[in-house]
Amino acid sequence: MTVDVKYTARADATGGRDGRAFTDDGSLDVRLVVPKELGGPGGEGVNPEKLFAAGYSACFLGALRFVAGQEKATIPADATVSAEIGIGPRSDGGFGLRADLGVRVPGMERARLEELIRKAEFVCPYAHATRGNIESRFHALD
Repeated sequence: MTVDVKYTARADATGGRDGRAFTDDGSLDVRLVVPKELGGPGGEGVNPEKLFAAGYSACFLGALRFVAGQEKATIPADATVSAEIGIGPRSDGGFGLRADLGVRVPGMERARLEELIRKAEFVCPYAHATRGNIESRFHALD
């Protein structure tokens, strides 16, 4: 498989999970903080899992809009994708992630939404990149 790259994002991080992350164009500059649950101080700031959750939810909603558009379906402006990204130790050592994405599309029949979610799973590059690598769940929300 090859990818015809149309856009490349660039970012740097300093200090690891307790530092700073920023993009080359200055559009993002965030303080990184280790959550208390992982032995850090917590407090103001974000962590890689929050950044991944934000990116994954936005990307998946974009994929959902794409597949819906191909099928002449409309995704309203108030549709949401809520991503929960969990992190913890793997049974074989190291750390692993788990993703749970809930999709809410007001006014859409649940069966139709579930069909579009399945198709968006194929289209979304985040879902493609993580398929088979992390436990993932995609589901419709009421």
